[in-house]
Formats: sequence, structure tokens, C-alpha cells
Amino acid sequence: MRKAAIPIIAVLLLAVVAAGCIEGSSTTGTSTSGTASAPKEETLIIFHAGSLSIPFQQLEENFAKYAEENLNVKVKFDDEASGSVMAVRKVTDLRKKADIVAVADYTLIPQLMVPNYTDFYVIFATNEIVIAFTDKSKYANEINSSNWYEILAKPGVTFGFSDPNQDPCGYRSVMVMKLADYYYGKPIFETLVEKNTNIYANGSMVIAPKEIQLKTNKVVIRPKETDLTGLVESGSLDYYFIYKSVAEQHHLRYIELPNDINLKDFKMADYYGKVSIKIGATGKVIKAKPIVYGITVPKNAPHRELAMEFLKYLLSENGKEIFQKNYQDFIWPPVAFGSVPAEIKNEVRVEKS
Repeated sequence: MRKAAIPIIAVLLLAVVAAGCIEGSSTTGTSTSGTASAPKEETLIIFHAGSLSIPFQQLEENFAKYAEENLNVKVKFDDEASGSVMAVRKVTDLRKKADIVAVADYTLIPQLMVPNYTDFYVIFATNEIVIAFTDKSKYANEINSSNWYEILAKPGVTFGFSDPNQDPCGYRSVMVMKLADYYYGKPIFETLVEKNTNIYANGSMVIAPKEIQLKTNKVVIRPKETDLTGLVESGSLDYYFIYKSVAEQHHLRYIELPNDINLKDFKMADYYGKVSIKIGATGKVIKAKPIVYGITVPKNAPHRELAMEFLKYLLSENGKEIFQKNYQDFIWPPVAFGSVPAEIKNEVRVEKS
């Protein structure tokens, strides 16, 4: 990761003083009595991937302090975590308004939001798929990067992944198992996925029906990946496919998968791309690719000016530090595409889509 520093965000102008100032007086951020004006209150609406919950909680806490001290704004957050597909569909299908949309698969933004709902996006973080578990998990002391698919197939062992129709971690998990067919030369996808769910493969194309059904009680599927964390922590689920950062944040044991299948290595992009998935909920076909997170401010953001300040904060050294503390690699500098707003141009490298 590049270590070159981007300057910390400059202190911004104070908010204009409230109505009632003496006519002809300057807007200094103080009242006629010389005391500072009370900060105005605004609520930022944020839709984000479940795997961003912990870093975003810390971002929001830090930004709230920054905004009150430097922008004279008292910020509250209407924060909704979901699968990334659902986060986007809240805006595009349900017509909900959001100030920030942050997803675990950046391609959802150009595919589903550009140009009608936004005209830019920024890629800012990466991750990888691991298999997480606890000491309570069956065969916890035997599973490794070479035999994981044999352990998951054993009688009595349960495992889970999130819904491919709602969450990138879900469709990435099943594509990881399809890539494993090629890497290990064994019918791993058939054994783990097709025998236990109605998700199936047609050659290298995985098909996720609009309504996912389970054929056995071996597999557990939930709307987003973090919904499975508590099940694993409690011991009611043995294993689940999850992002490495989430496993680290929750202090879970995990095994790393080979770079040929873990969707981490940018040098393996062409290899990953031979597997794809058709998402029943949207009809879109998504190729397996390295995991990259994306973020945008929708065109109709109710609090666009403050949303841009939050985005600047996230894309600065402040955001990078928070993500690194939470075991997630941060792209440095972040890379922006489309009609990049002037407010963030100093925080990103601009590239053509």
C-alpha cells in the first residue's frame, strides 16, 4: 500500500450566524452578544455494506466531533447496514433518499446507479474472503487451507454464507467455491452448494435464483454476511465465508484461502474472471474479480454539502487510519471516476471509467 500522505483536511469556514444579527454586522459565527452561535443540527442518511459497520461507526463518531468543532454543525446519523445490493436498491428501486451509499463491490455503483442516481464514485478499500470459525466449531483444530472443503462436507458440519441476491459477500462466496473446482480439480461447488441449495452452475456461470431455497439443514443463508457472525460466535453454526476484516474485528479464528480463489490478488484478476454469477434479483451478470469497495453521494442527497464533508473525511488520512486499525486495507490514494466533485478532488486520484 502506498504510504505517501495526503494533507489533513483544511479547517472550513464557520456556519453563517442565525437570523437576528444586527444589520450590517459581519458573519463571524458569533451572536450580537459576542458568544458563539449554536451549531445547527443535520442528520446524514447512510446506506452501507454490513462489513463496513465497525469502521463506519468509528468514522461517524470522529466526524461528528470534527463537524461540531470545525463546521459548527451537530451531526446525527441515520445509519442503515445491509447487503450492498440492497443498499443500492433502496435508492434505485425503493426511491429512498440517502446522503452516502457505500458498497462492498464498487461495480454496483456504475452498473446500477450511474447515470440516473449518481455521476461519480470512489474506490477506497479492499478485502479477501476467508472461512471463519471458533474453538466450538467441529474439527476446528483440523481445518486448514488444503482440506477446508473436505471439513465442510463432513456429516454434522454446518456452514453459511450471505444471500447472493442481496450481498456481494454472498455471491463472492459461491464464486470462491466455484473457483475452487478449478484450483483443486474436484467438484467442490456441486458438493457444497448444489447439493444443499437451489443455486447451481451452468459451466463456469453460477445461477442464483431470485428466491434462494435450502435443500438441507447443512447450509445457513442470511441477508448480509454479518448476520451470520453471532451464529458462529454462539456455536450454533460451525463455519462461514466472510471478509477477513470482519473475522479480525470479531476476534474469530479463520483460515486464509489460496490467492487463486480468495479474490484478494489483483494479479489474479483474469483468472478470477473466468467464473461469473447471474443474480436473480437484478438479472445482472457479475464476474469474479478482486474485492474493492466503493462509495458515492447520490444526486438527490438531502444534505449534499455535509455529505461531501463526510466523504472528504473518509478519504483523508483520518479514514485511512480508521480502516487500517480495523484490519482493512485502504487504497492510497483513493481513486475516483466520473464527474468527480471539486470538493474531493484533492483527496483522490481521478481516472477515466
